[in-house]
Amino acid sequence: MLQVQHLTIHHIRDLRTILDDFSCTLNAGDKAVIIGEEGNGKSTLLKWIFRPELIEDYAEAEGICVKGSERLAYLPQQLPEEDAARTVYEFFAEEPLFSDAAPHRLAKLAASLGLPSDVFYSDQLMGTLSGGEKVKTQLARLLLAEPTALLLDEPSNDIDIRTLEFLERVIRDFSGIVLFISHDETLIERTANMVIHLEQVHRKQQCRHTVARMGYRDYAEKRLNAFEKQAQQAQSDLRKKRIRDEKYRRILQSVDRAQRTINHAGRDNPDPMQAARNLKDKMHTVKSLKKRFEREDAQMTEKPVQEAAIDFTLGENATPIPAGKTVLDFELPELLAADGSRLLAKNIRLLVRGPEKVCITGDNGCGKTTLLKAIWEQLKSRTDIRAAYMPQNYEDLLDPDQLPVDAICTRGDAEERTMVRTYLGALRFTTAEMEHPVRALSGGQQAKIFLLRLNLSGANVLLLDEPTRNFSPLSGPVIRRMLSAFPGAILSVSHDRKYIEEVCGTVLELTEGGLVQRFNPALPSGR
Repeated sequence: MLQVQHLTIHHIRDLRTILDDFSCTLNAGDKAVIIGEEGNGKSTLLKWIFRPELIEDYAEAEGICVKGSERLAYLPQQLPEEDAARTVYEFFAEEPLFSDAAPHRLAKLAASLGLPSDVFYSDQLMGTLSGGEKVKTQLARLLLAEPTALLLDEPSNDIDIRTLEFLERVIRDFSGIVLFISHDETLIERTANMVIHLEQVHRKQQCRHTVARMGYRDYAEKRLNAFEKQAQQAQSDLRKKRIRDEKYRRILQSVDRAQRTINHAGRDNPDPMQAARNLKDKMHTVKSLKKRFEREDAQMTEKPVQEAAIDFTLGENATPIPAGKTVLDFELPELLAADGSRLLAKNIRLLVRGPEKVCITGDNGCGKTTLLKAIWEQLKSRTDIRAAYMPQNYEDLLDPDQLPVDAICTRGDAEERTMVRTYLGALRFTTAEMEHPVRALSGGQQAKIFLLRLNLSGANVLLLDEPTRNFSPLSGPVIRRMLSAFPGAILSVSHDRKYIEEVCGTVLELTEGGLVQRFNPALPSGR
């Protein structure tokens, strides 16, 4: 059993509370997903449970974590720098149980993850592995340790669809506790039987949390239904209150008239005693109504509050692309690895016309990112279109020490800076978050900075490497609608099955022999 008791976490930089009196209990068999918008403290909670000192440089925490006999294994969102400098063999050698593991067990584990059987003894540096290979290798070491509780921070990032399906099986079949964060809605829907929802409402001035023992889809539907029901009831109560208050206002006017009648009794009122009795009755009625209305007001249904949605339109400054225009006519006889050491694919041919939404899929390490960069090199100097590129690693193009406004502005004058701040507010950045360097922001917040840069650039051709990978499942539908409605062309790399299904009209798989069209790659049978 893993138990968190009365946990409160304060963010030192923002001077705001991330969690307030949070408690939950996890038992063997629980597959709990932590959801919430970007920057709400999901990773912070996971780190604190594993090792509280991991958050000490930016947060203060009060609370108790009872771990009992649980053996916790933690997969961080990013590979630590010290591990990136190790060879794969050195990385596995850090696990005490590695030296005693039977060869057949290692071979079985490697095969299940789609890794070569000799991966454990590779002298390749961890930092040079592809994103998916890093995740698979880290998962392999975690499972070697025979943990009873897995804490996984974005395990679905950077892994291909085949490995995503394996990860789903790992989470479902794991007999112990799994507490994880993921932006992959399909994975969440297929694995989670418990939801921990972290929210920041009232312009991130108030935090709240919900712990629900149900699947994600049931939770999302129940939450929406409850919100709509409460909103309708609150609206009904408000209408009744307005009618009631109008009635009360008329009674007060009547009392006021009666008071004036008594004041003029000597001149205009033949029966001042009767007027006084009428006033007394009315005053009694007013007092009774006031007490009753106060009780009713206390019982009124409150208008429900939820986190503000992203208020942003992508491509509002872009020139739409005509349907017949050739956006890309690309040929590449050979696609080589970035360092030129090996051939990844050959005979690549890609034609994009009009406002197509194209997605390239494929196994990890097959060269999708390398191909997208090659296409970007061809498009970025074109004058008949305006292309923009969003890399998988944001720091390739973002200065991590810049503030968000500086990272977006091109002129830097007061008018532009004010406009950018307004846009950032629409993307749910607080004033305090606008003063943080890019490196201190969550991956989702950095992705929003990129989306805003793309929008303000006026680009009508977007090259996006894993565009949805850092957005929460709650933001996911909004981002997909935004990209689907973009008036220009999108050429993307993604393993997000909902993104592929809802946004991309053309789906291609990168193989050793080139690009092959797939009709339904979001499903296992469509690969």
